[in-house]
Amino acid sequence: MSAMAATDGNPGDVVSGPERTQLADLIRDRRSELRESLDTFAAKAVDPDTGTRVTRGWIYRLETGQKVTPPVYEELVALAAAARLSVERLQDAAGAQFHGVEPLRSGTGEAVAYVRKLDQLPPDQRERLLRLIDSMVAPQTGDGQ
Repeated sequence: MSAMAATDGNPGDVVSGPERTQLADLIRDRRSELRESLDTFAAKAVDPDTGTRVTRGWIYRLETGQKVTPPVYEELVALAAAARLSVERLQDAAGAQFHGVEPLRSGTGEAVAYVRKLDQLPPDQRERLLRLIDSMVAPQTGDGQ
């Protein structure tokens, strides 16, 4: 059983603060869009590779702003399966809610995809790509470049 699934309001639980509710909002809104009950959604919250499950109680506590333990990767995969969303989207929301890490934002979403692909390039290719971009769009002053 995962740490998240086993936690039920223990003193060591982490509180998701009221100002940071990105994952909670995403899951609550997505479950509503899918028109699924909490029971139905929780039954689908299973990582297909590891069998890790997210409990109904944890999802309920998340959605209602109660204390929850931040999810580990396999639990995010399970939630992504239930929500029918990419695990990356849930990672961004969880990072913002539990760790204060704001994901890169773009109106089209293309910037996020480019950054993720950039991380896969070797350092020399990243440097060449940056020089190419700089030749097309000059770096803005005051942004540390």
